[in-house]
Amino acid sequence: VQLQASGGGLVQAGGSLRLSCAASGSIIGINVMGWYRQAPGKQRELVAAITSGGSTNYADSVKGRFTISRDNAKNTVYLQMNSLKPEDTAVYYCNAEKLWVGVKYTYWGQGTLVTVSS
Repeated sequence: VQLQASGGGLVQAGGSLRLSCAASGSIIGINVMGWYRQAPGKQRELVAAITSGGSTNYADSVKGRFTISRDNAKNTVYLQMNSLKPEDTAVYYCNAEKLWVGVKYTYWGQGTLVTVSS
């Protein structure tokens, strides 16, 4: 499975960005797709995740501001980020989990940098 992320950039506080991540390759069995982020000097953390059935999970810090969605036909997951804050600055990584023949596989895309200026 290959994950291609796009959509990062520089935005002022209060602004919006939309991240996209397209999965390709052996995509059968992918269940959860999501976004993690890693700020300088900090551990990577879950931002939001969505199952193939549409169930979502968000970090408390982004609830009400970020929305994750998924287009199963396009094998693409999106992260709409509104009301961005400087503390949202991080490298954002797309993630996919696949269950195949009883084994869970985890895949990561390349990071995309989001910088929020104050």
